[in-house]
Amino acid sequence: MSALSFEDLNIWFGEGRDRVDAVKHATFEVARGESFGLVGESGSGKSTIMRALTGLVPHCSGRMAVNDQPLGRKRDKTFYKTVQMVFQDPYASLHPRQSVDQILSETLRLHGFRDIDPRIEKLLDDVGLGPAFRFRYPHQLSGGQRQRVAIARALAPEPSILLLDEPTSALDVSVQAEILNLLTDLRAEHDLTFLMVSHDLAVVAHMCERIAVMQAGEIVEVLSVEEMRAMTPSHPYTKQLLEASLGYSRSEVEAVV
Repeated sequence: MSALSFEDLNIWFGEGRDRVDAVKHATFEVARGESFGLVGESGSGKSTIMRALTGLVPHCSGRMAVNDQPLGRKRDKTFYKTVQMVFQDPYASLHPRQSVDQILSETLRLHGFRDIDPRIEKLLDDVGLGPAFRFRYPHQLSGGQRQRVAIARALAPEPSILLLDEPTSALDVSVQAEILNLLTDLRAEHDLTFLMVSHDLAVVAHMCERIAVMQAGEIVEVLSVEEMRAMTPSHPYTKQLLEASLGYSRSEVEAVV
């Protein structure tokens, strides 16, 4: 059974002459328990696919399904109890005037939980924050601590699928590895499925088993991380991405010039 499936997904913005096709004929599946990455340059359509899944795009066609259940036009409470998202910027994704306690309490109440106090304590413990952080406000936290709170909020409804939209790109390099390792541990502990967007191939190689490579709104290749590490892609764009991730190459630059 697939946790997520996308079949001939098309997403566009505007109409007529103003129409821009952001995603074209995207087809792929994410198995239960898998960590699947979407990679490509900025504007290739990676995050747009996530927004379509959560119902945040105005126009799309094709088929999307969660746990083999097709999605309609609207998302209900069952969807948001199953699927949660961790956003790129922890500075923007938390309400600045709500304490950590308020942020987590509100989420738990919205999803019908009553045993709020023990759940908050467990969530904070799961993400490596002790009880001392419960009544702090976002401005009193570091970037890494804010992202841990955002992860705790995503875990609050007890989802089985997490959407990770560049979850470490806004953080200091020294903190990125801590958050990635935390996510890896949480995936194992909670039997989670990940769909992860990133432009950083090293992050994807650390987190995912398979990746889909996007270029100009199209998925040009789906390959395993083993194939990526062995530098054996079948599409020239994927090869170009992999070579670029290895660093500066004088011959490549001269060829472009």
